[in-house]
Amino acid sequence: EITSYGSKNRNPEGKIVENLGSCRAPGTDILAIVKSFGIPSEFPDKVIRQADRVPDHVLDADRDGRLDLRHLQTVTIDGEDAKDLDDAVTLTKENGIYHLGVHIADVSNYVQGGSALDREALKRGTSVYLADRVIPMLPVRLSNGICSLNQGQDRLTLSCLMDIDEKGNVISHKICESVINVDRRMTYTNVKKILENEDEEILNEYKDFADMFRLMEKLILRQRRFKRGSIDFDFPETKITLNDKGEPVEIKPYDRNTATRIIEDFMLIANETVAEDYFWQEIPFLYRSHENPDPEKIRRLGTFINNFGYSIKIGDEIHPKELQKLLGKIEGSDEENLIARLTLRSMKRASYTTECVGHFGLAAKYYCHFTSPIRRYPDLQIHRIIKENLHGGMSDKRSEHFAAILPEVAKQTSATE
Repeated sequence: EITSYGSKNRNPEGKIVENLGSCRAPGTDILAIVKSFGIPSEFPDKVIRQADRVPDHVLDADRDGRLDLRHLQTVTIDGEDAKDLDDAVTLTKENGIYHLGVHIADVSNYVQGGSALDREALKRGTSVYLADRVIPMLPVRLSNGICSLNQGQDRLTLSCLMDIDEKGNVISHKICESVINVDRRMTYTNVKKILENEDEEILNEYKDFADMFRLMEKLILRQRRFKRGSIDFDFPETKITLNDKGEPVEIKPYDRNTATRIIEDFMLIANETVAEDYFWQEIPFLYRSHENPDPEKIRRLGTFINNFGYSIKIGDEIHPKELQKLLGKIEGSDEENLIARLTLRSMKRASYTTECVGHFGLAAKYYCHFTSPIRRYPDLQIHRIIKENLHGGMSDKRSEHFAAILPEVAKQTSATE
């Protein structure tokens, strides 16, 4: 902490307020990152006390009025080391129609708006995932406990139930409060082994679920999104493996496979469906927006790629399909990485807004973040709006309340992400 900024003749002075430990000790570098970004790593006592009062199982009173979906074959599909499981999925098919259920942890049942827990969550805005730790948005008792869709446990959820035709169009949907019970906690690796490798041992272990995974693979949502121009930047995310001492022993790309794409597609379709529903209801809402790129940046990109023999059509506004086509053309070339990164930089950053301005990168007219309320505050915020609306409609007074708080929520969550 600076105690004096000094003068022409005196050096600045300060005092040490906290010692993070030896710079050679594992984890100190991570701690330095946490401190330099001002990420709060400890929860205030009041927040912990509130979290401790939350029950660790679903109460009978909380089940009232909810759709009971515990009879459906339900799975979560996540990475091996995930402990905060926000989303579960169900899928059946009859008469050529897929019935897709995306079930999201009902965190708002346990985190009331305006409470100490809620204020702390808004301050953090998001969970932060670092090489050796997660700094959660909510205390672990909630994020890995009652709010996490753990196998074999009854859990409260908000469900987006969609009927989807063979072409991937959502022909009808229902958003409701529900109760689910996850039959299996699956990993991307094992689902990939079932679908891509037909691994006998894994197939045997999950024989009752294999048909559902095969059905998931057949539900073509990606092609439909691709057709309208959605841009898929396939940059490999990096996974750093640490040993017991906190030293990195392996750095490799995260595997993007059939299983990760299935979940990505299911979450995207649920986010779009919810956003479109609430847009047409004209209820104050929080959207995930990605504005059209700045024409000047796109022109500069066009000039640059000409040197490599590529071109893009630029009118008054560029269509995402043009950038999608460009990424297709450069695939596998030596300059792919360079041009893909420059293309990404030519686009604007996505942010949270109270206006629905669409999502350029996904070529989506309506988009929001609905699927991760354990680790993202905007999702938790819109869950409250949805639930209030489900419980007999949004009164003028409550509508005014949300309209008043949402601009600040949008600003804060865009800054913290």
